[in-house]
Amino acid sequence: MPLPFLTADRAFDEAADIPLPFDDRDQWRRPYRPGPYRVGAAALLLLLASYVLFASVIIAVAGDTSAATICGVLAVLIIASALRLLRMGTWVSARGLRHVGFFFTRTAPWDRVATARTVQQPVRWLGLPRTVQGQALILVQRDQQGDQATLFTSHGADFLGRGTAFDRAADTVEVWAEEYRARR
Repeated sequence: MPLPFLTADRAFDEAADIPLPFDDRDQWRRPYRPGPYRVGAAALLLLLASYVLFASVIIAVAGDTSAATICGVLAVLIIASALRLLRMGTWVSARGLRHVGFFFTRTAPWDRVATARTVQQPVRWLGLPRTVQGQALILVQRDQQGDQATLFTSHGADFLGRGTAFDRAADTVEVWAEEYRARR
């Protein structure tokens, strides 16, 4: 009984003409993986949401529907917060560069991007007020030459303790910026 899906020596020439899913440059994509601190915080929020949902069910069985509804709404808000936390970051596509924060999303089309570069500067440690010396990927837009937006830092939730991942992600965003600024 042959099991072709388990063999490593399949004919890969058949699929050579099919474009890979990441070849579509019109799709928004994050050029790096979410970091362990971001994923861990989201996992803890989802764990908390499961406890709140369980409490909501217990309260509903006890007969207090208004309190159960409040707990259910709180659980939905916690789940939405965890999903938004995972969505945060810098995204690129053929249309531009998008910086997704917890409460905001800013999109800069490539024709407005003057430069995206890595600089050494004091950066916030895990987004807290404490600053440490690190690297940051800075976006400068054409119409706002004096104003610089920090896209991500080497001490953020995605790159703390992952220096090579920061370098790779910063290089990728810089290459996208150079390539698409040259096309426009």
